[in-house]
Amino acid sequence: MNRARMVSKLLSQAPPGTPLVAVRAWLGVGARGKASAPPPPTALAAEPFLNGSSSNYVEEMYTAWLQDPKSVHQSWDTFFRNATRGAQPGQAYTSPPTLAEPTPHHVPLSALAPISAGPPAAALSQKTIDDHLAVQGIIRAYQARGHLIAALDPLGIDREGVAERPATTMPARTVVRQYADAIEEADLDRSFTLPMSTFIGGNEKTLTLREIIKRLEDTYCRSIGVEFMFINSLEQCNWIRQKFETPGVMHMEPQEKRLLLARLTRSHGFEAFLARKFSSEKRFGLEGCEILIPAMKQVIDRSTSLGVESFVMGMPHRGRLNVLSNVCRKPLEHIFTQFIGLDTGDEGSGDVKYHLGTYQERLNRVTNKNIRLAIVANPSHLEACNPVVQGKTRAEQFYHGDSEGNKVLSILLHGDAAFSGQGIVYETFHLSELPQYTTHGTVHIVVNNQIGFTTDPRMSRSSPYCTDVARVVNAPIFHVNADDPEAVMHVCNVAADWRNTFHKDVVIDLVCYRRNGHNEIDEPMFTQPLMYTRIRKLKPVVELFAEKLMNEGVVTKQEVKEVTDKYEKILEDAFQAAQTETQVFNKHWIDSPWSGFFEGKDPLKATPTGVHEDTLFHIGRRFSSVPPNASDFVVHRGLLRILNSRMEMVNARTVDWALGEAMAFGSLLKEGIHVRLSGQDVERGTFSHRHHILHHQKVDKSQYNILANLYPDQAPYTVCNSSLSEYAVLGFELGFSMTNPNALVIWEAQFGDFNNTAQCIIDQFISSGQSKWIRQSGLVLLLPHGMEGMGPEHSSARLERFLQMTADDPDILPAFTEDFAIRQLSDINWIIANCSTPANYFHILRRQIALPFRKPLVLMTPKSLLRHPDAKSSFDEMTEKSEFQRVIPERGPASENHQNVKRVIFCSGKVYYDLIAARKDANLEDKIAISRVEQIAPFPYDLVKQECLKYPGADLVWAQEEHKNMGAWSYVQPRFATALNQERHLTNEIQRHTQGSVEHGSQSWYEYWFPWLFPTSSPTDVAADSTDSQSSTISSHKRVVRYAGRPASPSPATGSKKTHIRELKQLLEDALAL
Repeated sequence: MNRARMVSKLLSQAPPGTPLVAVRAWLGVGARGKASAPPPPTALAAEPFLNGSSSNYVEEMYTAWLQDPKSVHQSWDTFFRNATRGAQPGQAYTSPPTLAEPTPHHVPLSALAPISAGPPAAALSQKTIDDHLAVQGIIRAYQARGHLIAALDPLGIDREGVAERPATTMPARTVVRQYADAIEEADLDRSFTLPMSTFIGGNEKTLTLREIIKRLEDTYCRSIGVEFMFINSLEQCNWIRQKFETPGVMHMEPQEKRLLLARLTRSHGFEAFLARKFSSEKRFGLEGCEILIPAMKQVIDRSTSLGVESFVMGMPHRGRLNVLSNVCRKPLEHIFTQFIGLDTGDEGSGDVKYHLGTYQERLNRVTNKNIRLAIVANPSHLEACNPVVQGKTRAEQFYHGDSEGNKVLSILLHGDAAFSGQGIVYETFHLSELPQYTTHGTVHIVVNNQIGFTTDPRMSRSSPYCTDVARVVNAPIFHVNADDPEAVMHVCNVAADWRNTFHKDVVIDLVCYRRNGHNEIDEPMFTQPLMYTRIRKLKPVVELFAEKLMNEGVVTKQEVKEVTDKYEKILEDAFQAAQTETQVFNKHWIDSPWSGFFEGKDPLKATPTGVHEDTLFHIGRRFSSVPPNASDFVVHRGLLRILNSRMEMVNARTVDWALGEAMAFGSLLKEGIHVRLSGQDVERGTFSHRHHILHHQKVDKSQYNILANLYPDQAPYTVCNSSLSEYAVLGFELGFSMTNPNALVIWEAQFGDFNNTAQCIIDQFISSGQSKWIRQSGLVLLLPHGMEGMGPEHSSARLERFLQMTADDPDILPAFTEDFAIRQLSDINWIIANCSTPANYFHILRRQIALPFRKPLVLMTPKSLLRHPDAKSSFDEMTEKSEFQRVIPERGPASENHQNVKRVIFCSGKVYYDLIAARKDANLEDKIAISRVEQIAPFPYDLVKQECLKYPGADLVWAQEEHKNMGAWSYVQPRFATALNQERHLTNEIQRHTQGSVEHGSQSWYEYWFPWLFPTSSPTDVAADSTDSQSSTISSHKRVVRYAGRPASPSPATGSKKTHIRELKQLLEDALAL
């Protein structure tokens, strides 16, 4: 074996032309001389053809080769050539060719040889190798950086591009960089074998360098710029290469071109018609990007052909009316009546026309399939609807069993300045791959006007493109010149195919312009004179495309005119029909209809919230147990103690906060109600109290969802930790809640004060959504709240802000009817509560589903009460015939001797437990009654008044732990006064017009009900009077409520523990001092 191994080494050391005698000597003597030595530790052992008896055979082959190289097999010829040229031991041998397919990323060395090279056995020069490597580098450079010189800007301001550059020119140094120095003019006509990393050749394996450059520039540097080489997946990169590089891939049939022209005509004609009929109205038209309508329809057509049945869309105001008309096919009469200024014929304050949404079901005539289209209403806060759309999309997928997103697709439209400037875009992108938040890919379309209001891109972003934010999730970005309709259609097809194939986000950047100013009455020449000088010289894209098709012979001038005239007649007929309307209806613009939900229900009757005791026992025991039939599931020892303590409570028929919540969830799940709990750290709970997910201590990713396994036929339970985002996640859960009214959707803040980073969703969507858009939602917000010495940022959930937005008038006392409580809930915009017992928490959660309508619920939830020994409830407070208590009256000694009570303290939440402890220490339990206002808004006038009348000789105090300018004091103070001293009642007719929106169109609710209350006075007269004089009948003896609590402060809480204790002590003394 040693002799055989030495052969190749000896041959490799022989100089060229070595005589046979010398070779024989080396073969014999060299081998014998080293027979007793061990084989040298070289790569020679890898030579597969050598063995112990091969030396004689090698000698014969070498002799024959010296006489005639062609007399031996090509493999031997290669071996001897390499050996005599000085190849290192073990490297002279070359494996024979194989018929098998080459492995991935493997290119045979022979494939690098140019066509003009000599016979296969000829040596490759270093220049040949370098040239081929340079060509591969050039190809990759165009794939990675071709977009930098693409002719994307229809105005030609951003870059001139390569549209007019002759194909004989050397490649642009901006793209190819150092590879420009590797080739010369003479190399352009040399042929090169194309690598596997490109598809520009089609069926051709070789192309001249000139043709390679031409095809790469046609692909990556004309009207389309593709950014995709940052994607980590080779499969995805190759997919994109093939979609754009394959020759002829952008070809459109004449019929497709005619359809495109017809859609462009409608898009342009709609804006032109509105401009003529309503020239002084703001409409935020689409002029300059009319291609958006064909683009959206192309994405919808392609996706529908791939199986999508429902589309959920969100967009800003620009182009919204056009999309409503030409994409969703909203009746034109409904759109035109929004311009006329008619009275509203139904409930709600309404919104401006370019904020409204819609829901349509229609036939897609291209694919002949029925589809559902929804555009979510959006405020002026650009991009705010993004997470709402994603949540609604996810909900539709969930309830339709569409686990891969094949049936429901979200489409988000953006403006260029907002896409790069609004942080909610980034937050929403980061939900795209999270298991419980993904929508399995969204198609993003950017209407890139190249300006934000009056601000140039160079002043509004630091990134090269407005779309760079999408790179964080490896979403491919397709930039396209909006004045090249055929290129836009190809990009839309690729985007739809990408989403269908990989179920990931994709971005279409329509680089366009804005023909008018920010709105139709704005003058853009003030700030962009050069841009708008150029814009006013440009023809609309519909004219450019029509001329192109006429030159190609696809359409005639007469056909173009017929298409235009036909749509013009449709618009005119709809306009005339709109003139006959006398009212507008807000219900025509609802974006999330609940088919059948309100039918057959008494609108003022709720189902009971108490449950059978057996249900409580079953849920409690399952919630307190380790996974059944899984003896090998290792639970943390600390959790075993928690489970055991839960079981002890169940056996004692009591519940703490976590157990009460679990029983509310579990009983709803039993009734077929889907429950979804989302937020930061909600699976365990911020305060380690919930533990709905048990984790195996020995096996990674092995976990057990307790509440998802209560009953064999229960509804699904979803509990999911969210990303560290409030704005996007709260918006997402709002969208989820809009889809199905028979679901309890909950968002929990890590700490209550963190809700202020989602203030836009709270203000613009949750608080006023029903009033503006007739959109109901039963979303629940859990906001941990309480002054417990944790500093300014972990104390207050800013209860006062929610109460300030509550739509009930403090000076009007509603009529105390039998259905007073539920009527209040029906009339208000949302419910604000601060529960102090687990049983009340249990009932208020279940009441969200028991109501015949849906209202958002904002709950101040406790922290220390989660483990407080007194914060527990009996099963008796949760079983049948029990219900939510809006006010919990005094039940101690003071309630047994009303005349002896000197003071009634009203409070809410955790401070109750501080008060009763201090009252006990002061031995005042029979002299001071403490009542808890559990539901703060709508204010329980009837029960508060009842409690006050129960203790006629007592003074009244409102005690709160928050500072005086915070908490509930500013909300409850005037309502206490109204409940105690006001006798004029609010009629039902007036109450119906009390809404939660900031504005009510032409007439506010105040203007509406004022004449009913004060028929002989004007608002100005009464405004000058004091609050006490606003009623026509006031009791002669007034009772007032005094404040006890922390003084006013700019900060929600102190950072000093000592100061906190001193403030609490002072609060309790003020409240209890008789």
